Amino acid sequence: MNTIPTLGANHSASRAQSRHLLSSATYDLLVIGGGILGTAVAWTAAQSGLKVAMVDAGDFAGATSSASSKLVHGGLRYLQTGAVKLVAENHKERRALATDVAPHLVNPLTFFVPVYKGGPHSAPKLGAGVFLYSALSAFRDGMGRVSTPAHALQQVPALKSEGLRSVAVYGDHQMNDSRVAVMTVRAAVDSGAVVLNHAEVTGLRFSGGKGGTGGRVTGAELRDRLDGTEFGVNARLVLNATGPWVDHLRTMEDAGSAPSIRLSKGAHVVVKRRAPWHAALTIPIDKYRVSFAIPWEDHVLLGTTDEEYTGDPADVRATDADIDQIMGEAGHAIKDEHLDRDLVTYSFAGLRVLPGGPGETAAAKRETVVTEGRGGMLSVAGGKWTTYRHIGRVVLDKLAHVAGTGLAEDISAIPRTVPLPGVASPNAVAHRLLVDREPGTRIDPLVARNLATHYGTLSFEIAQLIAENPELGRPIHPDGPDVWAQVAYAAAHEWAHTPDDVLRRRTTMVVRGLDTPEVRAEVAAFLAAHPVG
Repeated sequence: MNTIPTLGANHSASRAQSRHLLSSATYDLLVIGGGILGTAVAWTAAQSGLKVAMVDAGDFAGATSSASSKLVHGGLRYLQTGAVKLVAENHKERRALATDVAPHLVNPLTFFVPVYKGGPHSAPKLGAGVFLYSALSAFRDGMGRVSTPAHALQQVPALKSEGLRSVAVYGDHQMNDSRVAVMTVRAAVDSGAVVLNHAEVTGLRFSGGKGGTGGRVTGAELRDRLDGTEFGVNARLVLNATGPWVDHLRTMEDAGSAPSIRLSKGAHVVVKRRAPWHAALTIPIDKYRVSFAIPWEDHVLLGTTDEEYTGDPADVRATDADIDQIMGEAGHAIKDEHLDRDLVTYSFAGLRVLPGGPGETAAAKRETVVTEGRGGMLSVAGGKWTTYRHIGRVVLDKLAHVAGTGLAEDISAIPRTVPLPGVASPNAVAHRLLVDREPGTRIDPLVARNLATHYGTLSFEIAQLIAENPELGRPIHPDGPDVWAQVAYAAAHEWAHTPDDVLRRRTTMVVRGLDTPEVRAEVAAFLAAHPVG
């Protein structure tokens, strides 16, 4: 590739600069973990006026937070347990994300629930359920109803027609979890936070010395995993938001701390689509479980599983058995020719963090739990993307009431709704990308659409890179819409340091199965030639 153009203001400061900022001041709050919970709290706390630092041992949202079902939803199945209030609250947050916070990243999607002869649910029952579900959202996504097989087959030709009695129809939303995470980090930095990914906590700092000798936790020792540099961060309060690793960090605070969580693995499979998919499927597996088939990045996302996981969180992956289960369950409602193993482009798995206790993981409550350790470190576990802003506010309130920190007097009120960077209508952005061009230049419509739906108005910054250096408008792979300007932008503005940061979480390359060894090598060479620092 040609040399990277000048990018002007750099949102992701050099790693050396970030390490200096982190090690040379005392922060009000150090957030350890940059997933759903960590980014939400860092953004919220920075908005409130606190001096915030956030670090992650890997990439931001590099684990489970970018391994979700990509849904922003009220939780239709929660109605089975009578959780009407929870569904209504979820709908409220869903609408805020879709209309005010991130309409460039959160998109409406119609869902069909097929009703087959001999299936676990009847049409009247499902019809009543989806009507109540839509009523709890004040019918802002249309009225839940029962429709005909002909209508469903027109929208989803891959749907099995044999024995299909009817379909229940309702509205929800989907999102790009990785892009929401990156934009939330950027929003936190815009509000004053200092962040660093690929920075591993090797120990905690205590007011009474190292080793958890009874003192208060006052910071952390860290190692930059990219170059080995060791440094530390001081903070009035430390928040452990490390997801599946939450108990590992708790033992650094108190070697005798008892386990507080258990883990459930959720695997997914992405397949190429052989026909148009204008709606998603919610496929009943039994009276309680469902599986999803969701149009996603010109492909179809299938899943998920739900089983207890007791291994190393770093080793979690979708096994052959997981893939067999997911494809088999999808086969309840999808024709066989659309589930050929040769169509699989990508499979992945994440870990749900559940409160410790007995019983099946599938029946465990998906609640957020905040605990305070012996050294005053707060640990937070659980959470989901739909309500992540709400969780950030709840945890901030908890932080304000931790004794001995004095944070309450430094926390200012925050607005109820603050948009993420790039907020705009994707259609409007795509139109401008296509028409606002210099004479003799053009941008491919598929590229314009891809940029608009992943960056919003930030797309214009990427378009400017292409205008300055047309070579950056070249596709990373000829079969996909992602272009080299996105790699340059990810390195300079979005804390991308490794090929996986770029290919899996800043672009759609991995999802599409286009991360060939040649592409990975070329991206690695580009990043090495143009380091942020």
